[in-house]
Amino acid sequence: MTDSLRAGDWVEVKSAEQILATLDADGRRDALPFMPEMLQYCGKRFRVFKSAHKGCDTIQDWRTMRGMNDAVYLEGLRCDGGAHGGCQAACLVTWKTAWLTKLAGPDAPLPEPKPFESDGDCTLESLEKSTQAPPERGEPRYRCQATDHLLATTPLHWWELGPYVQDLSSGNVELLAFVGYLLIALYNMIQRRIGRGHPYLEVTGLAKSKTPNEQLNLRPGELVEVRPADEIMPTINAERKNRGLTFDVEMLPYCGKRFRVLRRVEKIINERNGAMMNMPNDCIVLEGVTCGGCLSQYRMFCPRAIYPYWREIWLRRVE
Repeated sequence: MTDSLRAGDWVEVKSAEQILATLDADGRRDALPFMPEMLQYCGKRFRVFKSAHKGCDTIQDWRTMRGMNDAVYLEGLRCDGGAHGGCQAACLVTWKTAWLTKLAGPDAPLPEPKPFESDGDCTLESLEKSTQAPPERGEPRYRCQATDHLLATTPLHWWELGPYVQDLSSGNVELLAFVGYLLIALYNMIQRRIGRGHPYLEVTGLAKSKTPNEQLNLRPGELVEVRPADEIMPTINAERKNRGLTFDVEMLPYCGKRFRVLRRVEKIINERNGAMMNMPNDCIVLEGVTCGGCLSQYRMFCPRAIYPYWREIWLRRVE
């Protein structure tokens, strides 16, 4: 798996006409959908955030990483859900390198355009229709990059060294961070093997029965502080959940720090079946707080930067 683009490179998103020429009749390239929400970025310039050569599996097997060829994430470009029923998951959008033109810098002239011919039958109308899957029991079903993640990727095995080499060569991970987190992973592996050790930054739920609740009625823009870990552990059960929502080990580095509330999440698409789910309990997203993919046993250096969801009981309002 090799990408010509690295983290920090500048690109310009190709025109809609050029991108449609790369898609099949269902609006996909190599099984990855080009979503209508991405059209607004055509003709604009962005920096590459990270290579998308691998990513965690949030659909079928969370212990498995998935590989993808010739794809990147661009800085700050997340799906706004406009063509998918207003989904608020705000996933990072995946871009095939065929949809981008590499630039020498932010103000560099475009290279001489190459002639292109359409090898697909995709139109703007069919692109809009491609977001819909057959409804079930009268309820709409959606298709997007998240629901089709398994189709557009292949499984990676933990012993494959290539993806880790590409983590470095693509600029996704700096050398010192790479070495540091690998040492943590090795330490945690030894601790788990001896059976009586404790991994570094371990999440241990202490709630014995029904998990507690606290309503803060937080709104976007409010300043909050993530509670210390020792205050959060009594609010989650042995499965690390509070009323069904998991407190993940990747959330621990944010404990004790302050952030602005980005939004309340009320509905997201279920990646497994494409159905729209209404969130029954408080679910908060914080500005700049994403999964780092550095401390998880099975998601080492995952670049998807998914927003973790926070219960209000894990936060405190800062006046």
